[in-house]
Amino acid sequence: MTLVSGAAWRKSRRCESAACVEVASTPAAVGVRNSTRPQTSVVVSAEAFRAFIAGVKQGEFDLR
Repeated sequence: MTLVSGAAWRKSRRCESAACVEVASTPAAVGVRNSTRPQTSVVVSAEAFRAFIAGVKQGEFDLR
């Protein structure tokens, strides 16, 4: 059992292929997985995921 058990997995409405990123969340954790390999996921704390999203928005991971 994972920290996101029972949470609904969702993917972007813009995803047009079978290989999409899916996300599931609870108040404590966020899971991320590839829709073609649903048996494998990465689960991080909700706080860590918020920090990651903030970094993405600030360009922290942009290739220079």
